[in-house]
This record gives sequence, structure tokens and C-alpha cells, in this order.
Amino acid sequence: MTRAPVGLELAEALTLAARRLHETTTPQATLRTAVELAVELLPGAEHAGVQEIDRAEGRRTVAWTDDLVCDAETPELPHWERLWSSPVVRLPANDGDGGEGGDGEDESEQGTEPLADLGLRSVLSMRLRADRRRLTVLTAYSGKPRAFDETAARLGRLFTAHVSLALNAVTVQEQLTEAMHTRDLIGQATGVLMERLDIDAAAAFESLVRASQRENVKLRDLARRIVGATGN
Repeated sequence: MTRAPVGLELAEALTLAARRLHETTTPQATLRTAVELAVELLPGAEHAGVQEIDRAEGRRTVAWTDDLVCDAETPELPHWERLWSSPVVRLPANDGDGGEGGDGEDESEQGTEPLADLGLRSVLSMRLRADRRRLTVLTAYSGKPRAFDETAARLGRLFTAHVSLALNAVTVQEQLTEAMHTRDLIGQATGVLMERLDIDAAAAFESLVRASQRENVKLRDLARRIVGATGN
């Protein structure tokens, strides 16, 4: 079990984690690195996964440390719903942190029942992103009861702040790259139409937009189709 870093050791561990996160080049790579680091950094963590929860489309696991916590195995946990408003939830809970338990029930088990068949008895879930529609959650798991204490929860909040920053940065970079590729693709398609229809650039772009609307196809996809056809 990972020992909780303190003081300068904690600062160094988070710095190294941040460096590894910011070295990733795609959102998927960032999330894969995040689950690996969660097991290395968070005291008590044995497995970790990232889930995206969409209010309309349901749940999917997008990164995991092993098959035990991938989509095919891990059940949906009711407490994830609470992460729309709370940054961290740990189960079983204690010390009055707002988690499950009490009223005569066995707190060592309450809240983790869906994981019993997998041999998992403790959960620490941390919010990475949230908007009105979609929630992204990093969850650490342990086979030991009460594996995650208040120190783990606080460290988890610090860690997920770094993950969120790295994820936002690489997402923006990916979007900018896609926008540049899309602009170039549309420019090439416009050039094809100019030559094919003997029209100027404005008319060619207008023709491309009208075709996109008429066929209900994204502009970049239509442009890709036109450019691809000229290469055949």
C-alpha cells in the first residue's frame, strides 16, 4: 500500500506527477497516465479508472489500470451522482465527511456493496470535469476496508487539480490542431470547387456550405469527401 507523502516529499511527488501529465499529447494519454499515477500516489489505492457519465447516454469507462475496473466489470456506483456537486466522495465514509453510513448500518460495507463480487471494499472518487450534461470521474479502489482516510481525500483533490489542468491543456491543443486541419481541408475543397465549377473562392465556399446544409453533413466531413474524391 502506498504511504502518504508529506511536506517536501509531497511537493516533489506532485511536481513529478504534474510533469508526467503535461508530457502527454492527447486527452486519452492524459487519462491513462492519471490512473497509473493515482495508484502510485494515493495511499491505499490498488486500482483506478476514469468514468464519463452522460445524463443522456449513460456511463462508459475511458481509462483503467486493469481489467478489474474496466467497463465490462465495474458496476455503476450510486455515489457518482453526488460528484456533480461535491469534488470528492469516499466510501465507506467516516469522520463526518458527508458520505454513506450510520443509522445502525455497518459503515465498513455501506456504499460499496456493488463492488463486493469484485473483492473491492473501499472507493475514493474525485471529480475531474463537470457541466450540465457530462461528468468525468477518477475513481481509486481498494480491496481493504476503510483504505482511504481524510489524508487520501485531500491528496486526491490536489492530484485531480493537476490532472484537470493537464487535461484541459491537451484538449485545447487537440482542438486547435483539429481546427487547423479543418481549415486546410476546407481550403482544399474550396479550391477543387473553384476549378471544377469555374467560380471564385467566395462562390465555391458558399456552394460548399449549401451542400453541407442540404445533405446534413458537417462541413469538414463534406470537404474531406471532396478532397478524397480528387485523389482517386
